[in-house]
Amino acid sequence: MKTQAGRAGGQIANAIIVPMFAVIIVSLFSVFGLLAWSSSLSDKAAEQSERQLLIGATELKLEQMGKQQIGTVIWDKAYYKTAGPFLDEAWIVDNLAKWQLQNHGFTKMALIGRNRETTFSYSSDNKNLWLTDDVESQVHGLIAKVRARFINAFERTDTGLFRFKPDYRINERSIFENGLAVIDDQLYMISASAIAPETQIISVAKRAPVVLVNARPVNKGVLEIFTKISGLTGLKISTEENAYTRSPAHIDLKAPNGKKIAELHWQVNTPGTSMLNRVLPIFAILAIAVLGLTLGIIDFTRHATKRMAKSEANAVHAASHDALSGLPNRENFRNRLTCALVEKRARNISTAVVYIDLDRFKDINDTLGHAAGDEVIRTVSTRVQPIIADKGMMARISGDEFALLLPEAHGREWIEHVLKQVQDCLARPVKIGSTELHIGLSMGIAVAPQDGTIAGDLLRKADIALYEAKNEGRGRWAFFHAAMEEDVRTRDQMSRDLRKALENDELQIAYQPQCCAIDREIVAVESLVRWLPINGKPVPPSVFIPVAEETGLINDIGLWVLNRACKDAAKWPDLIVSVNVSPTQFKHPRFAEKLVQTLEKNNFPPSRLEIEVTESVFLGSDKVNLETLQRLKELGVKIALDDFGSGYSSLSYLRRFPFDTLKIDRDFTSSINDGKEARDILAIMIQLGYALGMSIVAEGIEDEGQFQFLQGLGCHRMQGYHLAKPLAADDLSEFLDDYEMQRVMEAPEPDQPPRQFA
Repeated sequence: MKTQAGRAGGQIANAIIVPMFAVIIVSLFSVFGLLAWSSSLSDKAAEQSERQLLIGATELKLEQMGKQQIGTVIWDKAYYKTAGPFLDEAWIVDNLAKWQLQNHGFTKMALIGRNRETTFSYSSDNKNLWLTDDVESQVHGLIAKVRARFINAFERTDTGLFRFKPDYRINERSIFENGLAVIDDQLYMISASAIAPETQIISVAKRAPVVLVNARPVNKGVLEIFTKISGLTGLKISTEENAYTRSPAHIDLKAPNGKKIAELHWQVNTPGTSMLNRVLPIFAILAIAVLGLTLGIIDFTRHATKRMAKSEANAVHAASHDALSGLPNRENFRNRLTCALVEKRARNISTAVVYIDLDRFKDINDTLGHAAGDEVIRTVSTRVQPIIADKGMMARISGDEFALLLPEAHGREWIEHVLKQVQDCLARPVKIGSTELHIGLSMGIAVAPQDGTIAGDLLRKADIALYEAKNEGRGRWAFFHAAMEEDVRTRDQMSRDLRKALENDELQIAYQPQCCAIDREIVAVESLVRWLPINGKPVPPSVFIPVAEETGLINDIGLWVLNRACKDAAKWPDLIVSVNVSPTQFKHPRFAEKLVQTLEKNNFPPSRLEIEVTESVFLGSDKVNLETLQRLKELGVKIALDDFGSGYSSLSYLRRFPFDTLKIDRDFTSSINDGKEARDILAIMIQLGYALGMSIVAEGIEDEGQFQFLQGLGCHRMQGYHLAKPLAADDLSEFLDDYEMQRVMEAPEPDQPPRQFA
């Protein structure tokens, strides 16, 4: 009864207070919005006016630059001195370049011959070869226009000859074109003018001109001129790429080819904002006073019913919410989903269910403890819930799994927009003590009615989609589609087939040779597992290895590969045998024990075995991984870090873990011809390996150029199709005999330096 009375009193209070409060809030926001809108209009009008002023000042200065050259480009002496074929460079420097520098500030000058070649170039800073391909591409349009107008100025006479008769009305007394260009990260004003004689030209054919190209830097002095013309202050030129973000107070500066090359910024006047700043304090005081009075009335009115309502709400909340995160629990979520499906089905509205899994959450618990994991759960709830609050609900299903209910999903793009917001809010690291954690999310989505209209079906399909997202590399989302169910069945069938393949000896190993970078002697082979079903097509490792890891078969397959490689390697007693070990297999508690048993069984020297592990092995318990590596090292087994640079590439674990070999991923070797940056990265990676005392192996060598480049950087071993493709054991033995014979025949003279074994 007391609860019902409290609710009734609260309802009466709300009926009076809520509308009143809403009217006050709306009124305050309306007044403020009107002020802000008026201020914005005033600021935009002022800015647009200033922008036109600045554009006009820029065009005026460029026009002036073109006219300043008239005395030098319409001159008989200049016409004949620059026509060639032998230029009087001293005369050109004194009478054209230096004269224009002293009188007009033109710091760079070039002559473009009649055949479009650069016949002369000058710069006041002695960097005379300033007209590079990049600069020429920017100003090519200016030069082309000047040449075209000059050639078109010839008219045929009655005698059949051509007379030069330009229309100087366009540029008054000369033919010129102006523009802007960036030279060595400095913005320049550019003017291209045709050099013409003072006297009339008569020729047997139309003739192209020699074009004079002048450049003046847009420096502090030029900006001061712009300031005087436009009356604007704070002018700054930016040619940096990070300055191209759009801001109200700037104009884009473009080269004649239309490419944006710089921005001209200025200090914009904001009369509207100034007015708003004067009015805002008074408005704020009034608004605070009104809101304070209103809130006081609300608090007073609701005080009597607040405690009873809170007590009841706590009881209901505890029964339907997760204690750690405060989110709805699994049962609550399922009930809400069932109700939403019934309601939205009647209105023909789509409903989306999103399953969320925190990537590698177990590693957080293992390394930092469950208290850190609990803090991560709370942080995810705190950050994501505000995003979903007005769109649906968020629930904690179990452990590190969450679910979102979007009862009114407005299409796939809308759902993806919501998921992007969820990802963005968790992009900031979570700080646990002195440790910063980066949280990754994998998400699976099922949408009603197309994916089902029963809650259980939708939840199951969202879970299937979540699995697909995690399988595709984590940190992403996937929408359910019918093929996914087939994929689940296919993976299940593949796992059974793979188990039979292991029992029926359908797996095979191919060996890819590695040679010494100095004398090209074969020194090692890498073991690569292949699946060749008896009644089917070969299955790529990229397909069956993930299935093996999911089902736990990877441990059996890994031991089979190790055992087979040790047996086959008895044929090649001088070679190191490299075997890949998956993260799942490496982290098995009996991995080292099984490896030792295999070596003893095959009487295989540990010093000839090289274990290849990827960077993902070191996510999780560093202590356990380090102990395993140390035990293998004590046996004499070599440890190689495979695909370096393709994953986390942390220098810290390179120092902590005792690697012998660093394998550079093929993505880096294949990019050798992509540019200096790619080659520099390779050089740094090799230097890093040297600094840590490791042997360097380069994968994916496809041609002799790549081989020689990496050889020059000091790489120890090479592997790739340029040397040999992966071969069966018998084929490898034959290859080794043929290869060694050819290598000996092609060997250099004995005075070559001794081979460095890796």
